[in-house]
Amino acid sequence: MVSLTINHQSLQVPEGTTILEAAKSAGIVIPTLCYLKELNEVAACRVCMVEIEGSNRLMPACDTVAQEGMVVFTNSRRAREARKINTQLLLSRHDCQCPTCVRSGNCSLQDLAHDLNIIEVPFEKQIPKNTWNMDHPLNRYASKCIRCLRCINVCEKVQSLGVWALNGTGEYNKIEVKDGADFSAAHCALCGQCITHCPVGALVERDDTQQLLDAIDDPDKITVMQVAPAVRAAWGDTLGFTKEQATVKRMVAAFRALGVDYVFDTNFSADLTIMEEGSEFIERMTHPGEYPMPMFTSCCPGWVRFAKLEYPELVPHLSTAKSPQQMFGAVAKTYYAQLLGVDPERIFCVSVMPCTAKKYECSVPEVNDAGAGRDVDMVLTTREIGRLLRSVHVDIASLPEEEFDQPLGIGTGAAVIFGATGGVMEAALRSAYYLITGKNPDADAFQAVRGQEVKGWKAKTLEINGITVRIAVASGLGNARRLIEALKRGEVQYDFIEIMACPGGCAGGGGQPIQDGCELAGERGEKLYVLDKELPLRFSHENPAVLKLYEDFMEKPLSHKAHQLLHTDQTKWRL
Repeated sequence: MVSLTINHQSLQVPEGTTILEAAKSAGIVIPTLCYLKELNEVAACRVCMVEIEGSNRLMPACDTVAQEGMVVFTNSRRAREARKINTQLLLSRHDCQCPTCVRSGNCSLQDLAHDLNIIEVPFEKQIPKNTWNMDHPLNRYASKCIRCLRCINVCEKVQSLGVWALNGTGEYNKIEVKDGADFSAAHCALCGQCITHCPVGALVERDDTQQLLDAIDDPDKITVMQVAPAVRAAWGDTLGFTKEQATVKRMVAAFRALGVDYVFDTNFSADLTIMEEGSEFIERMTHPGEYPMPMFTSCCPGWVRFAKLEYPELVPHLSTAKSPQQMFGAVAKTYYAQLLGVDPERIFCVSVMPCTAKKYECSVPEVNDAGAGRDVDMVLTTREIGRLLRSVHVDIASLPEEEFDQPLGIGTGAAVIFGATGGVMEAALRSAYYLITGKNPDADAFQAVRGQEVKGWKAKTLEINGITVRIAVASGLGNARRLIEALKRGEVQYDFIEIMACPGGCAGGGGQPIQDGCELAGERGEKLYVLDKELPLRFSHENPAVLKLYEDFMEKPLSHKAHQLLHTDQTKWRL
């Protein structure tokens, strides 16, 4: 243990503890901006400067280790002035058009300036120019970048891709795509983790909100909205709602308040995905040597991009089942158009997703098979839909709860947990067990795959009716890479593998609401498991709307029509 004094308060902390963590343990607040524990402890912003007795220099609290007998002052005149000047210098190179920034009201730099009582910037403004192609699903504003290095470290340390780099020296340094490459050529999965870890608005998803408003106002368009499982665990965060206010049914009412014609549940097509993917897995398992094994899940476009860019030899191992988003679009523009008796061209299908890579996925020509343009016309993130909800000036918290529309609004508990890491695997195993044995397992029999992995993956071996099934689950692309490399070295063998690009799965997706410095995937995932337990149906193969779809339109899982509309060949996807 190390003894030190902070602001006249005597403390004892373990060796290796930084001044910042020591102060935090005593309830002493030191402002930070670039700091993220165990991810970005690089003192880039110089906001957490403190005074140490006997030292001529102020030191950053985030990466200065506490020493025996150290006497620290976090709020001395020197420390306060340095903190204020350093923040003013950051503001002098930051485009402070806050009212038109998507992070206004949720910006760490804005909060810091308020907290430090900064009402003017005495330095000359030098704002970098924006040169980004804003057609990309992921956009970057050089004019707002504060060079905190968070994007670099989350992409490198967590996602193992290293898309971003700090180039140049001194005041001329800047963050850009590594090696000065064009972003379109970078090995970016479009996972959006750099967005959720940026403390300002320098990294954002492409804003597509006006497209939805235009479709709503078009009398020739029928707007059909699908809502992903993980959205229900976070949509209220953008509005400051309590858990009691942010119910699923009030979410439906809120989306109808925008003027959308029909609000459906992506849980319907998540159940459909399980029927197709589960049947495909059984087909592969029972015909050894005929298919590439192991089989990987394919519902995460960030993971699909990662596989195509980093491990193209694994792409044939992906399940050919489309993601729930794309299955829904295909069904909406064929089966549902028939039920409505309308031309599929009139249907405008919009997805609300916790994901930025979904904006890419819906644009892939090879995934659109319904014959009416795109199967999914556009994707909005949870953050984008939150901005739209605020813009309608409706007291959403007081709206009466409403049900999803039918028949594409029915989903099971198995579909709900798609939004958490391990959820796709657990849902698939529930139905695979039934398809193999003819009876349901205990709905919670496979919960060993639940929970977030830190630096690795979860693995389990199961026996289903005499068939041995070896499964693995990983979330975060760094963990995916570790698993794949272990497979390549022959250290492990599996039959079925679930990969989600974002740590914690879709609950921690790159399109989810941002609470700076907090990783909320675990908490949001737990909400989904609670919803799973509360639903009367917990098995995908018992979804009556899915069974009706097969009876009236698709015939059966893996039928010719199912292959045509619900499956894809990822080897042909364009990046």
